[in-house]
Amino acid sequence: MGNYSREEILQMVEEEDVEFIRLQFTDMYGAIKNIAVTARELPRALDNQCIVNGEQISGMAGDKGTDLYLSPVRDTFSILPWRPQQGKVARLICDLYCPDGTPYQNSPRYILEKTAAKAEAEGYTCFIDPECEFFLFHTDDNGKPTTVTHEQAGYLDISPLDLGENARRDMVLTLEDMGVEVESSHHEAAPAQHEIDFHYGEIRKIADCLMTFKMAVRIVAKRHGLHATFMPKPRSEVNGSGMHIQFSLFKDGRNVFENQNNPEKLSEEAYYFIGGLLAHSKEMALITNPLVNSYKRLVPGYDAPTELTWTENNQNSLVRIPVTRRDGIRVELRSPDASANPYLVLAVCLAAGLDGVKNKIYPTKSSNIATQDGNTEHLPETLKDAIELFEQSSWIKNVLGEDFCQEYIKEKKNEWLRYVRQVTDWEVEEYLYRL
Repeated sequence: MGNYSREEILQMVEEEDVEFIRLQFTDMYGAIKNIAVTARELPRALDNQCIVNGEQISGMAGDKGTDLYLSPVRDTFSILPWRPQQGKVARLICDLYCPDGTPYQNSPRYILEKTAAKAEAEGYTCFIDPECEFFLFHTDDNGKPTTVTHEQAGYLDISPLDLGENARRDMVLTLEDMGVEVESSHHEAAPAQHEIDFHYGEIRKIADCLMTFKMAVRIVAKRHGLHATFMPKPRSEVNGSGMHIQFSLFKDGRNVFENQNNPEKLSEEAYYFIGGLLAHSKEMALITNPLVNSYKRLVPGYDAPTELTWTENNQNSLVRIPVTRRDGIRVELRSPDASANPYLVLAVCLAAGLDGVKNKIYPTKSSNIATQDGNTEHLPETLKDAIELFEQSSWIKNVLGEDFCQEYIKEKKNEWLRYVRQVTDWEVEEYLYRL
């Protein structure tokens, strides 16, 4: 992905023999939607003349009869490496606009843009470094996904133990071809579990990269005869998959989290940012952990956070301070999982951290061991608990918007009801296909 002008995109389409361009956006859940236009129609698309029916899209059903205009973000232009090399296919991520020319307020990408703009108004630019975990499973004879794997590889193992090594390599190469800078990749702790880490970048750019990542991983896995799932806990006996996010704030070109005069190297802003994440973690859990299955991951004993504490090395803690890198101090939030909508996750996390900085919310004392006194607060234990905390929060409504929250709550309540009414394991039967 690059900083392209309108003329440069039209020229690349002609020179690269691109015949179709997919205009992509995400729904409330973070599922990619798109319409495809021919190269002939691209000038019209770049002039924001392509329309979709919002009534048919999850989270937009409340806007009956609303036509939404797609506004391509030129920086996201990329040719899809897995499509034919003659008559190529490209994509552009789009913003959504109302017929009167105003941004569509319930667009997840717009919600993140609005939150990042508020940070910039206060002089801050947020950089993040996400660590995305996922599983690669076999499919059955009919091509349907399973939770079956024949490998027994563990953390950082290599071939022949790591049977997904070739698929993971192709995923990295595909992402690089699409302009996504990959920092590293490796096998994770559980059999068939993998991780791909991005290069540190500005929060809005990385959100787009996360959507590209999820699309590419699924498609490359399928080409290898595998099914890639971002389900947080597809197998109960092993670790689940998270999407740990490392944050830092820059002001006037300086990482404001860093204070070399403090033994812990943390500034007051870093402490306050941590305090904000801890203070708002329960009410934003429905965004960071949006599925019934998400709360099966957030249990003790599987390297997942359960306690609302911060630490340097306690795997039960919500927030961790990683080893300092060349870009300085970072604050890592460990609760999110990759089933969530990246735009919404990053929006609420940034808003929580900034609220901590603004209101000087100081965190509790750090804990490098799991607490035993019973006084430590914990994340919600079920999706139902998360819905209730979300519904009671005026802060989350201010971040996401009243209309968005009403629609989101309605969808999540229906989700919970469908789950409790099912006799079979609804999560595997239903979610494995969507994730």
